[in-house]
Amino acid sequence: MLLLIPTLGGGGAERFFTLLLRYLDRNLFEIHLALLQVHGEYLQDVPADVVVHDLNASRARYSLPGLVRLIWKLRPRAVLSTLPQANVALTFSRPFLPRDIKLFIAEAALTSAEMKEDLPHPRLWTWLYRSFYKRADKVLCLCDSMVDDLAANYDVPREKLTRIYYPVDVNHVRRMAAAEENPYLGPGPHLVAVGRLCRQKGFDILLNAMAAVRDHFPTVHLTILGQGPLLCELTEQARRLDLAETAQFIGFRENPWPHLRNADVFVLPSRFEGLPNVLLEALALGTPVVATDCPGAIREVQAGGAQMTVVPPEDPAALAAGIVAACNLYSLHRQNGGGPKTDMGRFDLQRVVEEYSGLLLS
Repeated sequence: MLLLIPTLGGGGAERFFTLLLRYLDRNLFEIHLALLQVHGEYLQDVPADVVVHDLNASRARYSLPGLVRLIWKLRPRAVLSTLPQANVALTFSRPFLPRDIKLFIAEAALTSAEMKEDLPHPRLWTWLYRSFYKRADKVLCLCDSMVDDLAANYDVPREKLTRIYYPVDVNHVRRMAAAEENPYLGPGPHLVAVGRLCRQKGFDILLNAMAAVRDHFPTVHLTILGQGPLLCELTEQARRLDLAETAQFIGFRENPWPHLRNADVFVLPSRFEGLPNVLLEALALGTPVVATDCPGAIREVQAGGAQMTVVPPEDPAALAAGIVAACNLYSLHRQNGGGPKTDMGRFDLQRVVEEYSGLLLS
């Protein structure tokens, strides 16, 4: 079994792959991992028994010869890749690979939104998806809206599309959340947001909402965990909005869960998503959630019974109102002994790993 991903940087897809590497049954799989470049925050989480192969490629297209040689050398029963660059490289390579190998590719976000917001040369990427994704044996999606999007807009046959949710290792998350002291100081309320500092995650919208939140709660404090290309731009925006003392960027955290557990509200201001791991982790910890009704799995999570406040996307005023309401509701819940908890059964780690195992062995 070979897993393929560009790097193990600090994103949701990367974290999910480390979970698969850790929990796939060694009686069923001999696991190898191929990286375009061997670096990233989650590299240290790769189990010692996993063989790591460095394709040493700065771009996916440069990895093609090495990827084909590696697959012929290993002759795995199945290859699983994720993120657009790796997925296109793998499916493009199909004619040059052994015929009996199964190819599985996993999408990490709603494709049409990612094309519009995050990928350069969207016409080229649209052609690549329409031309090569149908070569995969299965395309794995994180929510039903992603299935519909790929079928309707990228000509992927529906029989090749399947939905499997991201898992949450609830016991691990709760144990790690309790392993450290409350990181927050001051009266609060304390807000937390987590994610890559890029346009997709909408942290600029959150900063624009903070003035209205501060009008209701003068001592409110926002902590943003993550790193990315917009750090300087967002820091300058916070300074310009007079939020230097209100909003704090603290970078990547190996253990982010104490921040989630002890926050008064977790905020997800994204412009689009797949199925954000951090949202599920906040729900598993019982932290109140305010999320934008952005393209992706947000409505599916809410429809499944998640206790969360959902507001229109790209609307700072609506986001501020949702945060204020959530802070007030959380204060009321604390007075009454705690609020309702979310059933995480759909995202159970063992259940999801078994779904992947069954698919990869099929």
